[in-house]
Amino acid sequence: MVDLVPAQSPLQSPLDEPLKKHLGAPAKHLAEGLDLHTVGDLLHHFPRRYSERGELTSLDSLEVDEHVTVIARIEKCTVIPFRGRKGDRLEVVVTDGRGRLSLTFFNQRWREKDLRPGRSGMFAGKVGVFNRTRQLTNPDYELFGDTEGDGGDKDAIGRFAGRLIPVYPASAKVPSWRLALAVETILDQMDWDQVPDPVPAELLAERGLIPLRDALEQIHRPRNHAERLAAQARLKWDEAFVLQVALARRRAEDTARPAVARVPRKGGLLDAFDAKLPFTLTDGQQKVSAEIFADLAVEHPMHRLLQGEVGSGKTLVALRAMLGVVDTGGQAAMLAPTEVLAQQHHRSVVEMMGELAEGGMLGGAEHGTKVTLLTGSMGVPARRQALLDLVSGEAGIVIGTHALIEDKVQFLDLGLVVVDEQHRFGVEQRDALRAKAERPPHLLVMTATPIPRTVAMTVFGDLETSVLDQLPAGRSPISSHVVPAVEKPNFLARAWERVREEVGKGHQAYVVCPRIGDEEDEKSLKKSAKNGGEGGAEGSDRRPPLAVLDVAEELRGGPLAGLRVEVLHGRMAPDAKDDVMRRFAAGEVDVLVATTVIEVGVNVPNSTVMVIMDADRFGVSQLHQLRGRVGRGSAPGLCLLVTDMPAASAARQRLDAVAGTQDGFELSRIDLEQRREGDVLGQAQSGVKSSLRVLAVLEDEDIIVAARAEAVRLVDADPELTDHPALRSALDSLLGAERAEYLEKG
Repeated sequence: MVDLVPAQSPLQSPLDEPLKKHLGAPAKHLAEGLDLHTVGDLLHHFPRRYSERGELTSLDSLEVDEHVTVIARIEKCTVIPFRGRKGDRLEVVVTDGRGRLSLTFFNQRWREKDLRPGRSGMFAGKVGVFNRTRQLTNPDYELFGDTEGDGGDKDAIGRFAGRLIPVYPASAKVPSWRLALAVETILDQMDWDQVPDPVPAELLAERGLIPLRDALEQIHRPRNHAERLAAQARLKWDEAFVLQVALARRRAEDTARPAVARVPRKGGLLDAFDAKLPFTLTDGQQKVSAEIFADLAVEHPMHRLLQGEVGSGKTLVALRAMLGVVDTGGQAAMLAPTEVLAQQHHRSVVEMMGELAEGGMLGGAEHGTKVTLLTGSMGVPARRQALLDLVSGEAGIVIGTHALIEDKVQFLDLGLVVVDEQHRFGVEQRDALRAKAERPPHLLVMTATPIPRTVAMTVFGDLETSVLDQLPAGRSPISSHVVPAVEKPNFLARAWERVREEVGKGHQAYVVCPRIGDEEDEKSLKKSAKNGGEGGAEGSDRRPPLAVLDVAEELRGGPLAGLRVEVLHGRMAPDAKDDVMRRFAAGEVDVLVATTVIEVGVNVPNSTVMVIMDADRFGVSQLHQLRGRVGRGSAPGLCLLVTDMPAASAARQRLDAVAGTQDGFELSRIDLEQRREGDVLGQAQSGVKSSLRVLAVLEDEDIIVAARAEAVRLVDADPELTDHPALRSALDSLLGAERAEYLEKG
């Protein structure tokens, strides 16, 4: 096996030294607030953007709940006494010439003499909303001195004179300028001769890239935009190249590993299943199935990503692959992220297979097999029987949650692992399931979140990719609309009327809320508020997210009175969850008020309308997933996105984008373009923080393609990177030890 983590100790470098050695006490804030522990961590925490002295920051693009640093001019400063109690608040309005931002200080009247109209400075804090106006509560700030010498921060003036001003991704405890001070201190102390360069010198010369030492200097304190661009070009290449080297080594390792070829037999279970299908596979399903079966027929493990639109038939394609493996005498396991989804998959697979899922039972088909469900909440007798079915080989297919990876679970011959909604699982979980086979099983990873090609190349560079972008015949269109609840309250009233109309036609509805509203949920909310989170800071009146239990109660006694309204959320007992879903699927429930537990896999064709409350609190891809639960039958679907956010806000623009297109790939691009700091390889994919700081996978496709080609060439010539010790070390330091482990285990 190719070892992605260097066998020898990494090259000793000043970048590996702890920040405490250089910064003393401030290092604690950097570690706690931004997870920056070493010199390398800090120097790879790049500015998000740069401003020039006198240039004012755009205030109309600020996101609510984000920590921001803005450069602006003070327009007004007012002291407002509290009514009926002691104390006051200082209201400061700053402007960029186009928009305004309110700064609120509680019981800090003494700041009035500093925060005088006409002065400019940097202001940092968490963006909140009060009276529908963006504001920062008790922000940190650093004022610039003016030409008359009015007592501004002379250090700030000296640092920023004649230079671009770096604005860093910051936290509540560490504003941008404190990061800048820390970076300045480190750069002044660096012994660059001891810092190894991970990119071979000949490759740097070939691509016209500057040395690493120059890049790290110029990214943090560029004298002009040309230096900034040169630094970014080098650092983008580093990120793309090191990542692609890791992926190239992973691909090389995979081709060398032995696996059992799985070729379905003629006249077996797969053929019997295909013969009973009441419809014809789409061209896309046939093409993707052919790709999968070609992979399964080879004697090294398949590593394939199956991505596609909501409702494109990925489960059917995966089931055919599992049946093909069962035909060879092997077993297939499908790993689902939630019990609701595991149960839903089990029901749908059994329904699709019919008597073919009754192998070994009276009345079962000759070619049948047993389809077993295994979840953590099963009773002891059922669990014992499921475990016996797996170890004996009686169950050809098992569908389950993380319970599948427990030590007691053993297979007779595990040939294929299907991971549904793979981003919900950590590396250790997937690896533990694959380790239950004597020889490496084939792996099929499914996601219903469409991924642009360059993202797939970066995030899943070690996987072959199949795309299903064609919906089966009979699927109905879904229309989506934004419901501005504050601006036009009559629109919300009309939304509930539409729900009643759909129920009156014999259909059903979902209402989705961001949180549950039970005792544990309230505790979590109060803790967040205490820590300055949502709803916490005095002066911010943005209400807490709407809750399932509260909304359900209001609907039962108000606009949906008389309808059968039930709730579903993740903290319900498993039997209760299953009971609600069964009754909803059977048409015994009119309206299901739920959290995002219904986001993926839930299939009730009779559901035609979904109302998403506080829709601005969900991501673009998540909204696309949620609305895919309606319009799954012959009747058209309707998705209503309810929000309090004003029309000009970025959150509202996201909702408009979702309402404006059904193209999941286009929405995924919008989603990625709006993410900060290139967070593509973040926790959703691997469980560790993003390694992408300057590389933008949508904009830098040419860099990624070139880096991939160079990485393959280098790894083919030197698989162990024996001649490139600095590059080996970079796999650990730039990507992190956990990242390398993630890529190795896949």
